[in-house]
Amino acid sequence: MYRYTAIGDSLTAGAGALPGNGFAPLYWRSIERYSGRRVLYQNLGVNGMTCPELLRNVTSSPVYRTALAQADIITVSIGGNDLIRLARSSGGINIRSELARLQGCLRQTLAVLYSIKSGSRSPFLIRFVGLYNPFPGLPAAVWGVRSFNASLSSLSGPYCRVAHIYDEFEGRERQLLSVDRVHPNGRGYRVIAARLDKLGFAPLF
Repeated sequence: MYRYTAIGDSLTAGAGALPGNGFAPLYWRSIERYSGRRVLYQNLGVNGMTCPELLRNVTSSPVYRTALAQADIITVSIGGNDLIRLARSSGGINIRSELARLQGCLRQTLAVLYSIKSGSRSPFLIRFVGLYNPFPGLPAAVWGVRSFNASLSSLSGPYCRVAHIYDEFEGRERQLLSVDRVHPNGRGYRVIAARLDKLGFAPLF
């Protein structure tokens, strides 16, 4: 038996799709199919969550820390709300310095995850979900999302890999986004789950 814990924002929660059609439950079923084992699944996704909020939870929440300590597979989706808030902020902020702050938050979050898993005797997987751009007509959004995804790539390591989805969504926003034009629809979530599948499951199985 394996344990899968999904943490993060509304993408993890599956906003924009019918219940059971977010990427996390789809990926859960893929893990069972590929492993041939039963998988216990826990979804801790929260609509509107930002990176500092996630970092606070993985650092101090007993619920999060217990679930993550027991998990064999962890997925993380975070950063979209941070970028949206940054884009909507009033003038006078240094966008590059704020993006660097977000990148630092990502590194700290991964460091805490590694710390939680440091006592594990079994292999484990951490999978970050990259961002797509729901506002392709805005040059600042294109730059911000691409910069964010580049920072995610720097987190890759033996147990951590990134599912990049930007290119999958680019030019296909009408087909892959829900009626709110921000969150994926069922088809979009299937694209995300498929990208996670392609990362494989080594060294877990």
